[in-house]
Amino acid sequence: MAAHARDLIDAILDDASFRSWDVAPTQPDPSPEYADQLARATERAGVDEAVITGEGVLGGRRVAVAAGEFGFLAGSIGAAAGERLTSAIERATKEGLPLLVSPSSGGTRMQEGTPAFIQMVKIGQAVMEHRAAHLPYIVYLRHPTTGGVLASWGSLGHVTVAEPGALIGFLGPRVRELLIGEPFPEDVQTAENLSSVGVIDGVVPLDGVREMGIATLDILLSPQEPQRHSASVEPREPGSAWESVTATRRSDRPGLRELLTARSTRFIPLSGTGSGESDHTIITGLARFGTWSCVLVGQDRRAQQDAELGPAALRVAQRGIRLAEELDLPVVTVIDTPGAELSAEGEEGGLAGEIARCLARLATTSVPVISVVLGEGSGGGALALLPADRTICAEHGWIAPLPPEGASAIIHRTRDRAPEMADLHQIRAADLQRSGAVDEIVAEPDPATATTEEWVDFCHRIIDAVEHHVAELIALPLAERRRRRHRRYRMMN
Repeated sequence: MAAHARDLIDAILDDASFRSWDVAPTQPDPSPEYADQLARATERAGVDEAVITGEGVLGGRRVAVAAGEFGFLAGSIGAAAGERLTSAIERATKEGLPLLVSPSSGGTRMQEGTPAFIQMVKIGQAVMEHRAAHLPYIVYLRHPTTGGVLASWGSLGHVTVAEPGALIGFLGPRVRELLIGEPFPEDVQTAENLSSVGVIDGVVPLDGVREMGIATLDILLSPQEPQRHSASVEPREPGSAWESVTATRRSDRPGLRELLTARSTRFIPLSGTGSGESDHTIITGLARFGTWSCVLVGQDRRAQQDAELGPAALRVAQRGIRLAEELDLPVVTVIDTPGAELSAEGEEGGLAGEIARCLARLATTSVPVISVVLGEGSGGGALALLPADRTICAEHGWIAPLPPEGASAIIHRTRDRAPEMADLHQIRAADLQRSGAVDEIVAEPDPATATTEEWVDFCHRIIDAVEHHVAELIALPLAERRRRRHRRYRMMN
């Protein structure tokens, strides 16, 4: 049984801070039988409708809240509940408040039929107007959340998590069995399964929701105050391109996870596309680095030891870019890939189209973009995350149309001339800087002798460089930033 709505709100908000926005509901001319059901539901649940709304304080921040009460006619949404919820969302938008919602519902109120069903349209409309105002919308799905509620305000969050073991699904299992004659396969509609396949972002117990909410709002609403840093270590004279290739393939080289460990003070991972696709070769999330926040979209070199970067990964990346646009946050991309998936599944999944859409989205987005070439940068999978206002490259980072072995095989019918092809293709950081594709090179320790402490220092230098460019970019007017980005790539030869 779901937690009562008021208990949930009290558990999340600062002590005694909740203030109700609700007024007595006006029900559509109920039949005597329905009127009796409403009266009994009010008495049993201790609330006058299936949704309660209001405001409170979360970690010192004023927030709006709305929670479903399953004890009131299974949390179903009728005209009165729909109006209450829509009015609360509109008020949150008008007052500039982030919104935390927690549905728990069987869906549409069958006693009211189609008019109740259509309530979901106006609720969804209000949510999207809230999001269009760059205001956070955070969803905590409770057991159970089904039907039109899940198919409207339950599925429109910037971040969406669910309680452990919660039943989450479009069609209630009992309804499916009655209509179709057989149940769903076991565990399909559990929060844990939907998290694993990329429908929701995670599973969080009730006692963790408050901290998750505080962390998310800290990332999204804290002032952007990045500092400008000067480079502390000059890169060495560049060696051969093949030296860089071999350096980036070392197993002890730090990747995206080490960057996060070294400097992020908050990180909220986003799982999958939100549409039932998940690919762990890309890490996407909301990140706070001390005094500034971003949406981070990066390739995880560890995950790519066991799986290739496929089209779903790039759809995950695009979700991150869209969220950055809505939340008005910079995007930081991290490139570190041996190459995208080369398979029938990749072709049928539209890999080339997803690369094109990533390129186009990053090249034209309204928010600042900083790309980081952290290690290997092979093929279209790397190029997909390269377009940016500024690009930072690790000393041994590289970008190539194919792995040098692949280029050698095409030109010379052997992989043995890969070092020669690496030099010919001008893939090194120094070559990329000379062409205008890279703005800053960050020095690395000697890969053969580097200590853990030296790699940690390197991670700090990377983040310092990103922060420096973020500080410069957010100070530029949008039109000027777009003009410079367009010119940057238009003039590149």
